[in-house]
Amino acid sequence: MGLSLVFAYAPFSQWYLSLCLPAIVFYHLAKQPPKKSAKLMGVFAFGWFASGISWVHVSIDQFGGLPLIVSLALMLFLCLYLALFPAFSAYLTAYCSNKKQLNLWLLIPFWLISEYLRSVVFTGFPWLSLGYSQINGPLANFAPLIGEVGITALVILINICLVKIVYTLKKISKKPLTTPIALLLIVTALSYGLAKVNWVHTTGKTTKVALVQGNIAQSIKWAPEQEWPTMLKYLDLTRINYDADIIIWPESAIPAVEPAVQDFLNTVNRSALLNNSVIITGILNYNFDSKEYFNSLIVLGNKQDKDEQGYYYNHSNRYSKSHLLPIGEFVPFQELLRPIAPLFNLPMSSFSRGNYVQHNLIAKNLNILPLLCFEIVFPHQLAANLTKQTSLLLTVSNDAWFGDSHGPHQHMEIARMRALEFGRPLLRSTNNGITAVVDHHGNFIARIPQFEEGVLKTEVALVTGETPYSQWPRLILFLMIIIPLIIITLLQAQNKREQ
Repeated sequence: MGLSLVFAYAPFSQWYLSLCLPAIVFYHLAKQPPKKSAKLMGVFAFGWFASGISWVHVSIDQFGGLPLIVSLALMLFLCLYLALFPAFSAYLTAYCSNKKQLNLWLLIPFWLISEYLRSVVFTGFPWLSLGYSQINGPLANFAPLIGEVGITALVILINICLVKIVYTLKKISKKPLTTPIALLLIVTALSYGLAKVNWVHTTGKTTKVALVQGNIAQSIKWAPEQEWPTMLKYLDLTRINYDADIIIWPESAIPAVEPAVQDFLNTVNRSALLNNSVIITGILNYNFDSKEYFNSLIVLGNKQDKDEQGYYYNHSNRYSKSHLLPIGEFVPFQELLRPIAPLFNLPMSSFSRGNYVQHNLIAKNLNILPLLCFEIVFPHQLAANLTKQTSLLLTVSNDAWFGDSHGPHQHMEIARMRALEFGRPLLRSTNNGITAVVDHHGNFIARIPQFEEGVLKTEVALVTGETPYSQWPRLILFLMIIIPLIIITLLQAQNKREQ
């Protein structure tokens, strides 16, 4: 049954499935001891992740240089690892319930605890959290208030309510239907009520953006003979779009280290200055002093303060990726793993981390909050870098690693949730798609097809104001965990007094 949950997410986007499929396994948790509850949930979760992150195997199989049996074994291990977290929540729920009846309501806080652990253990992999499946559904209206984590809690609550209704109808439980039906009605009413709330407002100002999608095949991206053809392709696509205020090139669009291509960067910088435009591009930087590599974004052509030069090497108008992807950007235990297989020696897999909190990029007097690729999955990092002056969110990526899989679609889905949670328009520029511009409601303004060379040009309405979630994301997570625990504890104490 867990295998079917993949259809709740992009590109299928059947959001209603996550509101009922988990209820099937929740139903069978009744009266099960902790270990068996964990096993049942683990089997469900394994199917959920096996189908949901099957796109990871594309990169391992095509670029990892491993025999098929080994790559499949790695995927098996990854899915089993991820399944441990939902299994852990089921174990805690059964362990903390009385022996006669499982208290399913406990699953809400314990699920959120396990999801938090999944987002931080071994640097975290919070992909496929249930709340993301609701970006196209009515529960999305809760995102500016309680974030994706709160929507996940509501998804669990709705599934529990369905189980409680079935329990009563089948006479497994003698409790009336009042509570689950009331909760479903309250959630429904709040969802449609929140749809009418405008947490942020448009200012009446717009900025014209152009996002360049070079569509460079991953197999040739780092070939030395392709360095100049790739850079010239991006420059040629840019020259005919200088009427845009801000032009975005994707992650590592320039396939060289920054010090080695200063002549090219200075040429692009002067060209942008001459045309009164700004270019933001992904590039790799090497720090000669610390001897470290960084996955970076730099701004070309922007006149800041009284500086008329725009770009110069190591200027401050830049961003270095903080949350690195294991194996792809750094290799844990590299002394042991690198000799084993090409998978652990991918190009540029020895990056250093940038600071967790960095200044927003400045382009055309706008503050732009950047996140590189995988970082868009971590809302707390975004919140730590958000300021009242932030006008736009920017994420760049190279999803060519994952081919024609559902991975890039899920990545885009997550980015849309960030725009909705934080009430800011979002620009997403990628090497081969999905390149898109999203408004502050998480809706597409414009996008271009995958696997095509092209430029997305559109105008973005700027906004002002703050969403509740953008101001207190960690507090909201804490309350979403602690409030159910308090209510459940008080109700259990009352039941004991009445017995």
